[in-house]
Amino acid sequence: MMAKFDYFVVFAEMRTGSNFLETNLNAFDGIQCHGEAFNPHFIGYPNAHAILGVTQGQREIDPMHLVKTIRDKSDGIGGFRYFHDHDPRILDNLLADKRCAKIILTRNPIESYISWKIAQATGQWKLTNVKNAKSEVVSFDEGEFENHLAALQEFQVQLLNSLQKSGQTAFYVAYEDLQDVDVMNGLAAFLGADARLDGLDKTLKKQNPAPISDKVDNFPQMESALARLDRFNLTRTPNFEPRRGAMAPQFAAAANSPLLYMPVRGGPEAAVVAWLKSLDGDNVRTGMNQKDIRQWKRKHVGHRTFTVLRHPVARAHSAFCEHILGYGDTTFGEIRKTLKQMFNVPLPKETPPTENYDATAHRAAFIGFLEFLKANIAGQTSIRVDPAWATQTAVVQGFANFCSPDMVIREDRIKTDLAYLAFSVGRDDAPDFDTNCDPYRGKLQSIYDAEIEKLAADVYQRDYMTFGFGSWK
Repeated sequence: MMAKFDYFVVFAEMRTGSNFLETNLNAFDGIQCHGEAFNPHFIGYPNAHAILGVTQGQREIDPMHLVKTIRDKSDGIGGFRYFHDHDPRILDNLLADKRCAKIILTRNPIESYISWKIAQATGQWKLTNVKNAKSEVVSFDEGEFENHLAALQEFQVQLLNSLQKSGQTAFYVAYEDLQDVDVMNGLAAFLGADARLDGLDKTLKKQNPAPISDKVDNFPQMESALARLDRFNLTRTPNFEPRRGAMAPQFAAAANSPLLYMPVRGGPEAAVVAWLKSLDGDNVRTGMNQKDIRQWKRKHVGHRTFTVLRHPVARAHSAFCEHILGYGDTTFGEIRKTLKQMFNVPLPKETPPTENYDATAHRAAFIGFLEFLKANIAGQTSIRVDPAWATQTAVVQGFANFCSPDMVIREDRIKTDLAYLAFSVGRDDAPDFDTNCDPYRGKLQSIYDAEIEKLAADVYQRDYMTFGFGSWK
């Protein structure tokens, strides 16, 4: 039967026990690990000059050549250790290659951080004889540790997402597992090796076995700093929305000026496009694909891309009036029907409503819609999260999958900011912007109160947090 893997990579970090793991991998017949093969400062090991005949200079010119050499010329299944700051040119290829076995080694990040600080202070990165052990008490630096933790977490998320998307799985090893011979034998089986170990290699000794409290000279400050860190991400606003594309065909480019508008549905789209027309003439370009937009950007050096955000209360209300009440769009009939039947939203019978639909009825219906939105955006309904009421955070993140706007304008500052935007591309004659661009503002003013604000803030807490919105009034 054909072997499952051709080679392997150990994803690890400094001071996670990767040297000890490598030593035990190399104790198996049929497994050969070549150190930090893609460390930017050396090849394999600090004093080595080549791996399987490939020099560091050759690796710099063609890193994939070394990957292929390790795959094809190792004694058995070959591999290497890879840290988050190693040569990034090979990472995507490694993650995409299903013939490459992935081993992910982790350690409590505060332990790895303190171990790293001690190794820096002593200059001792490996220990083979306890008589030569060096020890040092170090200081905990909160900012340094937060950067250390952020880098580790970002890399681990990248690995996880890549493996999920390609349908792969990795062999996870914790620092504590390194002392378990059965785990090491299981890892050998994962790699397809037949050999098994009776015991672990004891050449390398654990450095600094004392408790952390004895290794840090400002331990109380460290405890306090760690208590402030949101280790479990408790303050994160949950996000169950589907990821969004960039919606490039909706982008609007001015006829002559290098301005590209990236509209957020439910905002002042028509008014901004009208402003672009009054700036340069009616020939605003829309319907472009991503290739068209890239070409437009190349031709318009110094271009500015921008989007406009509307307050979440006003935007939800606009979507409600436009699409659900049918003042401007009658294509949401099925959703409207489901809102009435399944979610008990007290919608009027007619679309759009007749004269009998007063402010009291409008307020009740809008509150029902907001309650539906809370469940919808949280992924608890079968109805799509329409772009007209998706969070603006998700929409802007969708833009970033293609290109990010370099200016994000709030509607309450739109007149000033559009004038500045035009001036930044050499237009000091820009027309005024008509700020009366929300046709449903009067209806909202007649029903708005603290309850509506609170409901909207519950629905759009990501937008309030991300973009700093206060109350609508």
